[in-house]
Amino acid sequence: MNFELTEERQMLQDTLRRFLSDKYDVATRNSILESDAGMSADIWVQLAELGVLGALFSEDDGGFGGAGFDIAVVFEELGRAGVVEPILETCILGGGLISAFGNKSQKGILETVIGGGTRLALAHGEPRSRYDLSRVETVCRGGKLAGHKSMSLGAGNADHVIISARESGAVDDKEGLSLFLMKTSDLDLRATPVMGGGMAADIFLDGFAVTDDMRLGPKGGAFEALETVQAAAITAICAQTLGGMETAVRLTAEYLQTRKQFGKPIGTFQALQHRLSDMLIEMEQARSAVIGAAGYLEADPKQRDRHASAAKNLLGRIGRMIAEDAIQMHGGIAMTQEYELAHIAKRIVMADHMFGDTDHHLERFIALSAA
Repeated sequence: MNFELTEERQMLQDTLRRFLSDKYDVATRNSILESDAGMSADIWVQLAELGVLGALFSEDDGGFGGAGFDIAVVFEELGRAGVVEPILETCILGGGLISAFGNKSQKGILETVIGGGTRLALAHGEPRSRYDLSRVETVCRGGKLAGHKSMSLGAGNADHVIISARESGAVDDKEGLSLFLMKTSDLDLRATPVMGGGMAADIFLDGFAVTDDMRLGPKGGAFEALETVQAAAITAICAQTLGGMETAVRLTAEYLQTRKQFGKPIGTFQALQHRLSDMLIEMEQARSAVIGAAGYLEADPKQRDRHASAAKNLLGRIGRMIAEDAIQMHGGIAMTQEYELAHIAKRIVMADHMFGDTDHHLERFIALSAA
């Protein structure tokens, strides 16, 4: 198998890396994190103009990519630079569901998404759902929604939110789940910053009226599409974590070469050399897992989900190890907001809790392998 990037993906990677190295330094990121929006509208538009958002959609949707390796290339670079803008939430989750289920009018939104004029979010998680994708207590009865969506990533900055609700079945049934596309301005929404960057929101639905034109896809048939976009989101977050690990290792290697003790760089000490070598070896194993997840993203659901869970479990374990070792070898400077590693390490650790942590995906991998 050829693991080399195609010419188009190599150009995308090089362009995005140059742009982010010029525009997304520590001071810029810190100012974004301190802002009320938690993102930069200017950076968002510039990423759209570069074609980064279009690379996450297929040609049928108006983009020029959308495959697993397109997602991996983009999010590895975003992770390398510690980008906090809601690209995963808009393009992978929201955009993926509209691509799968949208009618002609709803799919028209994707053009403005790719152009940078519209942001999307998915409100699916609930206070008691944890990582169980089928557990939804929000209901739609008599044309009205009732329930509470919690920590909906990107909802605070979105123009449209896709809300899941149960129209039939028990609280954890896979059947009976429906999706509704609605304007954020119509919702009772309370946004909050997320550790490591980005915004999330709680959405309170107390008798919120919905109409048929808000429905996204078939009544009660949303679960498979939710599984599909979650697999893509897992691939994206794993690639993002890999990019963050690359930055953490690079910063550590540079620090070991410049920080001196007893008149010589601490990188000459054998114990630290061994720890850095372990980080490099583990990172290559993580890279292989990301390649596997990206390569199987268009495979049958069982294979796709097995590779996604294997990658998520591995990246969670290796990511925490690299983040912690990088901080320990840096010392106190690694905990300061003005130093890049502090932000990168937070994002690596927080990524483990998105779309299922290491324990969840170990159990899921075992179950899928036994089935």
